[in-house]
Amino acid sequence: MEKMKFQKITLFSGVMLALNSLIGSGWLFGAGTAAKVAGPAAILSWILGAIIIISIALTYVELGAMFPESGGMSRYAQYSHGPFLGFIAAWANWISLITLVPMEAVASVQYMSSWPWAWANWTHHFMKNGNITTPGLLVVFGFMLVFTLINFWSVKLMTRFTNLISIFKILLPTLTIVMLIVAGFHPSNFGHSVTTFMPYGSRSIFEAAAISGIIMSYDAFQTVINMGGEMINPHKNIVRGVLISMIITAVIYVMLQVAFIGAIDPNLLAQKGWHGINYTSPFADIAILLGMNWLAILLYMDAFVSPFGTGVAFVATASRALAAMTHTGHLPQWLGRLERRYMIPRFAMVVDLILAVVMVSLFRNWSLLATVITGSTLIAYLTGPVTVMSLRKMDANLKRPFHPHFMSWLAPFAFVLTSLSIYWTMWPTTVQVIGVILLGLPIYLYYEVKYRHASGLRDLRNSYWMLAYLVFISIVSYIGSEGFGGKDWLKYPWDFVVIIICSLGFYRWAVASRMKKIDPAAEKVNAKVKMPEKDQ
Repeated sequence: MEKMKFQKITLFSGVMLALNSLIGSGWLFGAGTAAKVAGPAAILSWILGAIIIISIALTYVELGAMFPESGGMSRYAQYSHGPFLGFIAAWANWISLITLVPMEAVASVQYMSSWPWAWANWTHHFMKNGNITTPGLLVVFGFMLVFTLINFWSVKLMTRFTNLISIFKILLPTLTIVMLIVAGFHPSNFGHSVTTFMPYGSRSIFEAAAISGIIMSYDAFQTVINMGGEMINPHKNIVRGVLISMIITAVIYVMLQVAFIGAIDPNLLAQKGWHGINYTSPFADIAILLGMNWLAILLYMDAFVSPFGTGVAFVATASRALAAMTHTGHLPQWLGRLERRYMIPRFAMVVDLILAVVMVSLFRNWSLLATVITGSTLIAYLTGPVTVMSLRKMDANLKRPFHPHFMSWLAPFAFVLTSLSIYWTMWPTTVQVIGVILLGLPIYLYYEVKYRHASGLRDLRNSYWMLAYLVFISIVSYIGSEGFGGKDWLKYPWDFVVIIICSLGFYRWAVASRMKKIDPAAEKVNAKVKMPEKDQ
């Protein structure tokens, strides 16, 4: 019985689970959209996205190795700055996670609606004017139910499923890269100078990173961290799992972009330019033009498999994030209850499913759901660099299996990059996402008044910087440059300069706002960490 209760996730399964989350619907849309926005310079957008997310991820890797617990990313900010900031970060992160599940289901249905075969005509009415129709919505609900049931029975079933799907999701993009380069690669498409390589200027690189799903495509690294409490040798495998999965993903995405740019017909570019490139199913359409119908069939299959696999992975991540939020006492305790046989948060899964149904009923297209995800995730990620350095100052004796010396400069660097990325999500997305996050505050205040009373005011003092930051980024987004949806009162690149300088100020304020003593719950989790032998 004990063996069934505590089935552990191996490093291989953890990497496969992360890849299953990372390689979702983004790879099928991202390269085409990014090339349309930035031309050949879209390659730099993918590299930039990888740098941003890996920088953020490394701050969370240190935290994840220190506190290997399921749903850990929902708790870290609480450990350094108290329940209020912890709740904001956890709520923002959870909103992004539950939105990812219906987004992947919508992606599957959207791809199904464009199947080119005669026998699949019945799928064509699933979409209308870019939105999911009512019949399509029923299929989306069915997919989300399957995602949940695969997770509902056991970790072992979920990891076996994701291992199989993930191998397919790695092999097909790799095959696509090779075949497009072999069948029709045009080096001239990359330009012969800086101007032709970057036809729409440097700003287009940042625009593509924001609106093409690039940053969103990378931000699923937290899957390994949130499953940390269920991994074998978490002090080693959390670090390895995140870095291995992120590096593999970055190489695949950059090479897919290279293959896509090189495969475009130069005559088409001469007629329409990069802004005129508009494929419904980018890689499948190119495969058909190159006469590789067999590859197109595989791509249409993967357009179903990739989002499906990612949806399964994020049901696991979202449920553990919600269960972890109950430990602060600001959500009903029954949400964190684990099923005894498999130690799975089934109540949290059911609630996530219900809310995912509500979200997709309100936002019936992929881009709207992706907008909510990107902004809310980045706001949650702001706390990672702050927390990791705050904890170093609060208690240098905590066990830190991953303790790089470069964190002292990486943390503020990651904070600044996160701020810029939030800005790139564009007005009015910034303020809309902030509004969604603030919807959680009445719940927090209800439980604060009911159970904690006056102590809530002390928590607020540790979190004033975040409230001020949200006001700041909203204002800058509104007055910022036109390319990012603003009024153009603060022109490019001066908008970047203002954000960089002010973000460094907010970072210093945030670290200085830390609590005097670490949360006792963190000490209990950290006490169980096994240090590598050379560090003991």
